[in-house]
Amino acid sequence: MEHVPPPAEELARLDRELAELDARRAQLLTRRAWLLAALRPPAPTAAPGWNPSAWGAPPPGRPGAPAQPWGYVPKQPSAPRSAQNVLLTLGGLLLAVAAVAFTLVSWGSMGIGGRSAVLAAVTLGALTAPAVLLRRGLTATAEALAALALVLTLLDVYAVHAVAAPDTDGLGFTAVAAAVLAVLWTAYGLALGKLRLPLPAAVVLAQWPLLFWAWAADAPAVVVGWALLATAVLDGVIALRGKGPGVRVTACVGGSAMGFSALMVGLALSTTASGPLGAAVPGALLLAAAAAALAGAWRAPKGFARTGGAVAGLAAVAAVGGVPAAALSDGWRTLAYLLCGLALAGVVRAGLPRDAMRGVLAASGAVVAGALMWALPPLAAVLLGPVTLLSDVWAGSPDGFRSALGSTLPWSELAAAPVVLALVAGLLGSAYRWWPPVERIAAPLGAPEETPKPDAASNTAAAPDAASTAPGTPEAAWTAPPGAGTPWYTVGGAGARRRPSGAALRGAAGAGTLALGWGALLLAGVVLNVPYAVAVAGETALVGGLLALAVRSAGNGRGTSAVPVTALVGAVSGAVSVGLLSLASEGASYAVFGALAVLFAGAAVRVGAEVPRAVFAVASVVWGTVLTGFAGRSLDLDPHEAAPLVLVVPALTVLLGARLRRNPAALPVELAGALGALVAVGLAVSDAPFLALVLALCGVLAAGAAVRPERRPVAGSLAAALFVLATWVRLAASDVSFPEAYTLPVTVPALVVGVARRRRDPEASSWTAYGPGLAATLLPSLAVAWTDTDWLRPLLLGVAALVITLLGARHRLQALLVLGGVVLALDGLHELAPYVAQVAGALPRWLPPALAGLLLLAVGATYEQRLRDARRLKDALGRMR
Repeated sequence: MEHVPPPAEELARLDRELAELDARRAQLLTRRAWLLAALRPPAPTAAPGWNPSAWGAPPPGRPGAPAQPWGYVPKQPSAPRSAQNVLLTLGGLLLAVAAVAFTLVSWGSMGIGGRSAVLAAVTLGALTAPAVLLRRGLTATAEALAALALVLTLLDVYAVHAVAAPDTDGLGFTAVAAAVLAVLWTAYGLALGKLRLPLPAAVVLAQWPLLFWAWAADAPAVVVGWALLATAVLDGVIALRGKGPGVRVTACVGGSAMGFSALMVGLALSTTASGPLGAAVPGALLLAAAAAALAGAWRAPKGFARTGGAVAGLAAVAAVGGVPAAALSDGWRTLAYLLCGLALAGVVRAGLPRDAMRGVLAASGAVVAGALMWALPPLAAVLLGPVTLLSDVWAGSPDGFRSALGSTLPWSELAAAPVVLALVAGLLGSAYRWWPPVERIAAPLGAPEETPKPDAASNTAAAPDAASTAPGTPEAAWTAPPGAGTPWYTVGGAGARRRPSGAALRGAAGAGTLALGWGALLLAGVVLNVPYAVAVAGETALVGGLLALAVRSAGNGRGTSAVPVTALVGAVSGAVSVGLLSLASEGASYAVFGALAVLFAGAAVRVGAEVPRAVFAVASVVWGTVLTGFAGRSLDLDPHEAAPLVLVVPALTVLLGARLRRNPAALPVELAGALGALVAVGLAVSDAPFLALVLALCGVLAAGAAVRPERRPVAGSLAAALFVLATWVRLAASDVSFPEAYTLPVTVPALVVGVARRRRDPEASSWTAYGPGLAATLLPSLAVAWTDTDWLRPLLLGVAALVITLLGARHRLQALLVLGGVVLALDGLHELAPYVAQVAGALPRWLPPALAGLLLLAVGATYEQRLRDARRLKDALGRMR
């Protein structure tokens, strides 16, 4: 079903969307003007008295087009250099392969002098050639030879180790060689500044000296972590101060990999430490990583600053929280990290850059979210565990709360879960209670983003669009301060992004307080393993408290709807959970469901909002229906025998609906009662006499609801259908072979009443006047005729259906025409079925598919005509009464 909002709400929504579109358009126009001004070359300064037009200079271009100097001849587009790049790449690759093959294969066949001479000459030539080529403008060729020189220097290192120092440690030699090569290629890249390969290659080589040195020295893991961290710090310095985007990107990638590896080493050592002293050493590594990340975030661009702040926050939490966590048991370590994560919120007073501060706060939120995720599985076990009691209802009261849940979770190791939930709930509750001071403290985080300031030329170019930034326009709302009555926006390259308002954030804090506090109380009962009776009573009391809070919050009109909605959802969820929990004991079941029915009914009476009232009323009806089912079980009744007892609550909902009248909660209450009646019908299906009784009682209830004018169209037809269905079921249960003896006495007076109704009200529908009476006889007779082997009943039924059909066509009565035609067609089909089967058996097997194909072709060819005929038939039937 598609939700159509009220006109006022839809109009407000359209206004908001139009304002956002206007604001985005103004931003794009401003940026376009700035780009046009940036692309326009500076105009040449004219000498005094200079008149370009007098000397044949071209007139100025159209407004907005980039101005061109006099005598400017546009360049022809240069030929693509893809072929040249491919050739140079292939050539450099082949030379590198040849060098590798020479070093590995032909090296041993030469003397030491020849080896040195060949390597020195080739390497020196490869290093010298790019300088000569750059002076001649052959940059691509120089890049290819520089790549070859890089490969040759690596081969030189291998050759030196294989011949000159074969007994040295491979890892130590590699560390020294990587450091030397990094220094040499850095100097080479700075000397030949036009080459783009040497400096990134030097950055790549600089990643390995410290790591291989620690590896070669068999250093402990913490020393390896320090080596990785030192390399990451070096990469960060290069990324901030390096020359060219290639160097910076390479340094960023290498620093991210090395820094992540250092953090993983420190975290692994911290979490596996045997005590606080053992965790202090990797903690120092993590703190150093946090300081390095924060220092980088201080000067990095916005996106990197936020990432650096988040990494610094997480590393600080792991460092500080790991020391006390090492002295605690497994169930309490999460609490230590949570306390450290919450302490990060004090960064708002530390004077950090805004983006770095946001990253640190994001790390604090991630730690809190991780702690909550750790505590959610036991809470889900508390809420869903009582489902196991459905298989053994009223088996007896268990010893404690844990045994009633049937869960195998290690509750002794989850003792900190309620403390975690309670701590976070308390902080959110404090923020909800003292929201204005919290909002003032966090105000720097919500300051609008700064837009790039265009120069004077861009301001001049943007003059035609200056009206878009006038007061009262959407563009002016972008720079409005928070709390000025305008939405909170962020202006950036990706467009405007709306921030949640202070009221929404406060409502979210209140909702989180309520949900987490409720979960903490439930988990505390399980951790303490309170007695079963105390657990049931406590959960019921919690449901009552949530209902009271939902009623109060929905009626005072303060704040947002997050708190009452959370209270409503919690009350319904808690009611279902405690209801399932009470199934272990008969007395507890009656007490809990009775209390729930009373509590929800009282909440429905007291609440002022329509939606909560309907939810509470429906829930009260459901709990009452469950109580009637309990009564049947207590009386040792079979399900079909207890079905009439279940109809007590639907009968009360009919009376309550008549009392409520036009109240919005009346319809949900009656629908809930109808659902209870459907449950009663399902219980009675196994026994036909009881099913007929239940259907008749449901018909009585529907007839009682049809007394009200607003329910008459639906309830009246439903009552008639239920009565007829009850009659059929009763006849079938009694093995009646001549149903007409029972249905005709009902049909005749029903038709008489229908005729009287039509005379009094000629506009009344034929279905209301004649439909129930005709269906009471025609349909049972048709059902019996299909199983009757004699010819008399089908003949009489066909004649009667034909007469009814003709009367319907003559007097334009839809009910007579449709009922008579359907019964006549089905009766004729029954009579023709044996002959059709006999003919079908005599025909070849290919003929029926062929006839079906011809029929489909005929229908497809005349599809439009058949569609028009069907529409005319539908219109003709619709015009009948």
